[in-house]
Amino acid sequence: MKTGVPWKAITIMAVLNLTGFAALGAHAEGVKSLRGVQVDEPVFVEPIARPQNTRVNRQFRQQPPLVPHKTAAYQVDLKVNQCLTCHDWTNAGEKKAPTLSMTHYADREGRQLDRVAGTRWFCTQCHVPQVDAEPLVQNEFAPSSKR
Repeated sequence: MKTGVPWKAITIMAVLNLTGFAALGAHAEGVKSLRGVQVDEPVFVEPIARPQNTRVNRQFRQQPPLVPHKTAAYQVDLKVNQCLTCHDWTNAGEKKAPTLSMTHYADREGRQLDRVAGTRWFCTQCHVPQVDAEPLVQNEFAPSSKR
């Protein structure tokens, strides 16, 4: 019994692969790109809006303040809230960060707590990073005349 390389099988597979790629190339000429241009043409995209480092005025009464820095890497879950490392009343002074409103330390019954209330724990429910970006949809919003 011979135990060498099966050259016939390798040759047949190579021929089938080459003819398959040739057929694929001929078929690919009629394929239209979802990007609207050929694969080798560059596509220019608008720059990503970046957070601003200055505070933006609020546009209506009781608007939650916007966050003037990135927050994507901040951990906020059931056990950890990294926002509080700077903004909790115990740390805000030394970090030179704005302190949370006292409403964040009140429970549902209005009792004042020494820690952030569970109903105010997930900061990103109300506060979002501010960016100077075009609106995603057209609207007729006008800021409140009395701020």
